[in-house]
Amino acid sequence: MRTGWTPTAVPFGADQTVYLVVDGFWRGNECHEIEIERSDLETVIVELMAGQFNDPIRVFAFNTLEHWSKDLSNEIAKEIQIRSDVDGMPVPDHLREFVERHHAQAISVAA
Repeated sequence: MRTGWTPTAVPFGADQTVYLVVDGFWRGNECHEIEIERSDLETVIVELMAGQFNDPIRVFAFNTLEHWSKDLSNEIAKEIQIRSDVDGMPVPDHLREFVERHHAQAISVAA
């Protein structure tokens, strides 16, 4: 048995983008963060809008084979705002803070 061994090749099918939602939750007076992994962006957006997360803080995408990562929070906040506008509904209460925080950042960066 070899110790300290690491694989030299990435397993088949590993070339995919993974999305990580950093979600906060309160326990007593303390806020804790957990990371929840998803394999497709549409699932992340649908679950956010459906209230599947306690207090979304940020959303990241990464691909270890291609060696990149990106904070998608601004883009996702913008998409949530667009979907809400198209539906003629306000942004869901549970996402209002996330959208206000990140969509405002996206607008200020674009200006």
